[in-house]
Amino acid sequence: MSATSASAASSPSGEGIPVIDVGPFIRGETGSAAVVKAIETACRDTGFFLVTGHGVSVEITKRLYDLARAFFDEPHDWKKSQGRGTGVIGGVAFSPIADEALAATLGIKTPGDYKESLNFGERLPGDAWPEKPAGLEAAFRDYFREMEILSKHMRRIFCQAIGLDQDYFEPSFENHMSALRVINYPEQDESPLPGQLRAGVHTDYGFMTILRSEASPGGLQVRKRSGEWLDAPSIEGAYVINIADAFMRWTNDEWVSTPHRVANPPSGFKGTARRQSIPFFLNPSKETVIECLKPFIREGSPAKYEPITFADYIDLKTKQAFSKG
Repeated sequence: MSATSASAASSPSGEGIPVIDVGPFIRGETGSAAVVKAIETACRDTGFFLVTGHGVSVEITKRLYDLARAFFDEPHDWKKSQGRGTGVIGGVAFSPIADEALAATLGIKTPGDYKESLNFGERLPGDAWPEKPAGLEAAFRDYFREMEILSKHMRRIFCQAIGLDQDYFEPSFENHMSALRVINYPEQDESPLPGQLRAGVHTDYGFMTILRSEASPGGLQVRKRSGEWLDAPSIEGAYVINIADAFMRWTNDEWVSTPHRVANPPSGFKGTARRQSIPFFLNPSKETVIECLKPFIREGSPAKYEPITFADYIDLKTKQAFSKG
């Protein structure tokens, strides 16, 4: 599958995940309006789309990927001694295999997800950074900055699509609570437990997610409105972007936060199925009030939800994901 032009990127509702070149918008060129229209359609139809032409540094991306992989290659007992505290704002947090069960956020009881992860946010609690591999913290911070730049472009596209001033959301992201995660999905040398996936079915919690993924057996799947699971395409250099729950709430459920999961490799697969992904979860500040945007309140379509601060909203979702009950 190859990237299409923005004007031709939107797929009919539920039929696929569009690929959109956002370069014209970022550079202020002819074609910006087509980018905005394609993304608006994707947000209403699937809540998922891929972007090319984004300008994210290949070198910074590769450095984070390689250093995180070196950390995951360390012995499991050593890794479990790292990143388990919460006393350092802007520190690192390590989540070992089966520590998190994402399906719990949808009320589905499953074993813990078959993955491990490193997590960082400039304003989030963590622990001291590990001594090895050297440069890990700098790699996270450099990539975090790249994501801040891309996410600002995306917010402006969203504002134009909705009919808001292009900087409408910016005050909500001055002290944003965004999180950067590198996830290792190791080889599955033994059969997973019944109901256990690499990542259970879930929706993301915040504003939007920007994902750097890679092709491998056992990858990202998106649930169509019909209930059918659709494999997300993997395109070199592209990013998968999806609307998350808080933003769906902001749009009165008109822009969709779509359930997705990471499947297990096919049974009996003989090649390598290890997978590493890098999601950036864009979240507003704690104090931001999530309430229906005025363009989505119309006759016969009142606001569905009471206003809620992002801090209260995310606290509930996080407790569900890590619940052992």
